[in-house]
Amino acid sequence: MRVGLISDVHGNRVALEAVLEAMPSVEAVLCAGDVVGYNPWPADCVDALRERDVPTVMGNHDAAVVEGAAFRFNGMARAGVEHAKESLSDEQLEWVASLPTERLECDGRVKLVHGHPDDPDRYTRYTYPSDFSPRLLGDEDALVLGHTHVQGAEQFAEGIVVNPGSVGQPRDGDPRAGYAVVDLEALTVETHRVEYDVEAVQAAVDEAGLPDRIGTRLARGQ
Repeated sequence: MRVGLISDVHGNRVALEAVLEAMPSVEAVLCAGDVVGYNPWPADCVDALRERDVPTVMGNHDAAVVEGAAFRFNGMARAGVEHAKESLSDEQLEWVASLPTERLECDGRVKLVHGHPDDPDRYTRYTYPSDFSPRLLGDEDALVLGHTHVQGAEQFAEGIVVNPGSVGQPRDGDPRAGYAVVDLEALTVETHRVEYDVEAVQAAVDEAGLPDRIGTRLARGQ
């Protein structure tokens, strides 16, 4: 069984469309959170995942939109949250509010979280690829995390730990949108990057009245 993995879409419809188009044939797509925030198209991104029935967990930006929690956000993050609140319909907000903070998918073989799997505060701990360890794994074959916007994967005897990278706002120095594919039969994982029209997103950021830096940082992958 091949499963596509995405995370941190952050309202970037152009990047999400590029990833979904580029993704090879998979039996399911899973999302490790932060569908909304930062970029101009939170409603389109919510609808894209809802229409495809993509199992998704709640990220900190998703939580901020429906719970009002600030999570020590900077000005860019706060602006993205306010834009999402204004853009999402009641039905879309209900979908975001319904997202769990943890999911077991593929008959319990894949665990989805946004931050650290053992963080009682959900989003305080960031788990970078350098922190990947078999100690993060429970009974699942693959643990999927997001939150850092840094793509990485490690295969251990106990299973796989993977951050598919950010679809909508990479921060690992590579501006291309990230995703991953895990093969649950072979217990292997592949990470991928996809070019997309960054300039179109930057123009939409400006048109939406969002902070310029949301767009400019996309070109640097920061």
